[in-house]
Amino acid sequence: MTIVVLFRGNCGLSKCITRYLLGMAVADLLVLIFGVVMSEIMDSYFPFSFLNYTPICSVNIALLFMSIDWSVWLTVAFTFDRFVAICHQTFSKKYCTEKTAAVVITVVCSFSVIENAPFNFIFEPREIINDVPWYCCIKPSFYTLTIWIAFTCFEIILTPFLPFLLILLLNVQTIRHIVQANRVRRGLRGKNNSEDQHDPEVENRRKSIVLLLTISASFMILWAVIFVMFIFVNFTDAQLTETNYNAPFTIMEQTGYMLRYLSSCTNTFIYAVSQSKFREQLKNLITSPVTIIINLFKSVK
Repeated sequence: MTIVVLFRGNCGLSKCITRYLLGMAVADLLVLIFGVVMSEIMDSYFPFSFLNYTPICSVNIALLFMSIDWSVWLTVAFTFDRFVAICHQTFSKKYCTEKTAAVVITVVCSFSVIENAPFNFIFEPREIINDVPWYCCIKPSFYTLTIWIAFTCFEIILTPFLPFLLILLLNVQTIRHIVQANRVRRGLRGKNNSEDQHDPEVENRRKSIVLLLTISASFMILWAVIFVMFIFVNFTDAQLTETNYNAPFTIMEQTGYMLRYLSSCTNTFIYAVSQSKFREQLKNLITSPVTIIINLFKSVK
């Protein structure tokens, strides 16, 4: 529904912002499909479906990580776009365009596919039943071979360490610029703080930053456990995907995965809370089938 509402383009947002939000919504939906439906639900309730064949399982995991990287880096791209629009308005006329947004989304998606292709080669069958390989288990060589260790470090730096730092840095700079701009505008207008609340320019700045900060803050909070988990993996003997669900690290790991999936569910609610026109369009989308049915009955009578 979020994708449909954003695609219709009646939310009062610029085409550039709409492109980024639409790309993030698609990426989040893919995370839920490959991570929750294809992995968690299918594994729990349909343990011997064809999706659990090792070759298909490994492709599904690669697509899951591709979707996660796509979602994360589109959040970074959106944060950078708003940083440019607010802090560098001269450059924003060239950068903050629908065309640039489309190019950035395409590059991020393409790089995510290429970057996560090696995940197809790090798994081996967990079980072999009647000569058929089932499920995915990480190969022991993944933890010892230099090339895989380097790949793991690259992946961890790329997601989530670097996005964390970039989003934090860009938001700090954006907030600082808005505070300074509002202070200058207040001085030029010669009004007090209560009157500033009715300043249309100040209100527009506040509205533009609410969406940015809520999306960025949600990402950082819900990814915090994964962030800590990767630190543990690099500085302790802990290993990922252990099956002992009573171990503290495994509990933290599974909690981190749950919150990471939750991060892909929150953006719709963020849009609804921060954007009145989005709420209006969502309401119209929900009620329009009912309205059509009522009108149909009226016409029949």
